[in-house]
Amino acid sequence: MTARDDERASGNAAGDLEDLYEDAPCGLLSTGSDGTIIRVNRTMLDLTGYRRQDLIGRVRIHDLLAVGDRIFYETHFAPLLALQAQVREIAVELRCADGQRVPVLLNAVRKERTPTRTEQIWIGVVEASDRREYERELLHARQRAERSERQAFELSRTLQRSFIPPALPRVPGMDVAGLYRPAGRGDKVGGDFYDMYEIIDGWALTLGDVCGKGVEAAVVTSLARYTLRAAPIRQSRPSEILAALNEMLLAERTDRFLTAVYAQVHRDARERFRLTLSLGGHPPAVHVSRRGITMIGRPGTVLGVLDAVELHDVTVELAPGDVVVFYTDGVVEGRGSGGFFGEERMRETLAASRDEGAAAIAENLMGEVMAFQSGLPSDDIAIVVLKIP
Repeated sequence: MTARDDERASGNAAGDLEDLYEDAPCGLLSTGSDGTIIRVNRTMLDLTGYRRQDLIGRVRIHDLLAVGDRIFYETHFAPLLALQAQVREIAVELRCADGQRVPVLLNAVRKERTPTRTEQIWIGVVEASDRREYERELLHARQRAERSERQAFELSRTLQRSFIPPALPRVPGMDVAGLYRPAGRGDKVGGDFYDMYEIIDGWALTLGDVCGKGVEAAVVTSLARYTLRAAPIRQSRPSEILAALNEMLLAERTDRFLTAVYAQVHRDARERFRLTLSLGGHPPAVHVSRRGITMIGRPGTVLGVLDAVELHDVTVELAPGDVVVFYTDGVVEGRGSGGFFGEERMRETLAASRDEGAAAIAENLMGEVMAFQSGLPSDDIAIVVLKIP
């Protein structure tokens, strides 16, 4: 190869490099240490609409930024560049020649001064319009999802307020109280519910626990609560009423099972109370009397799973001073550093407070279960207390 060929090849290489610089797939520019633009490529000019002579030696990079981004450049971008000698993917907006703004990402390196070159800052400018639009769409999608979640949560909370009566009814000759606490920090909608209402020849009490949480559990809870209220029109015994609830759950195909206790309280002509209850997979009630503490109820089948369920009616006579406590498994299965709260702690708590009123007994038990779990229960807790003064 001759010297002329070498010169021609060198010239072609230089031309190729120049073309690569001018038509690079991103904007390129160089500035002095004060930010004054000293070189700019054609891609940058096409992106912003400026002429080369409008920028070189006349404009600082700061001047091409929107006001907020200019402040950011001077307070963050420039100090980081001075400290690290490079900055990556800083999102700003450039002001174009026609006044429009274009979102870009800036990548910059600081080149030290050499014998043949003053200190310079080399900046790559990548248009980010598509990315910004994508980010906006992601933000909008997230906002829509959050709105939807809030609406679903409010719907569930509204439903749940109907599951837990603000106050239990006055029952002549009996002291009654109920408490409810959702799991965790109290911001999740659970499936526990209780209710008490007058029936033809006495009072009915229901308490249950639907599997799961959220809107689906709330819908099933609502279905269960109102089915139990309507069932006594056709059925009389607690076991028959729970069986009717089981049929309804299967017919609705809710894919959710639940446990429930249904109890009836009757008062005879001699002012004595008789309690009859049935358990559908639910923990037995606790009977606190002068003779000690016993459990009321025979185990029954969980509801909403099987066509044929085994349910039993159990009846007890209540004497003055007796206390009956109904609860969901969030009480005995409350998990703390010492394991489960358990039946033994529940019995001890009830024995210690049996001489107090129904509300105080419920509050004491709830307080002990909450304290055992450091104030953050692992499951929903529902408690209903009946006491014969």
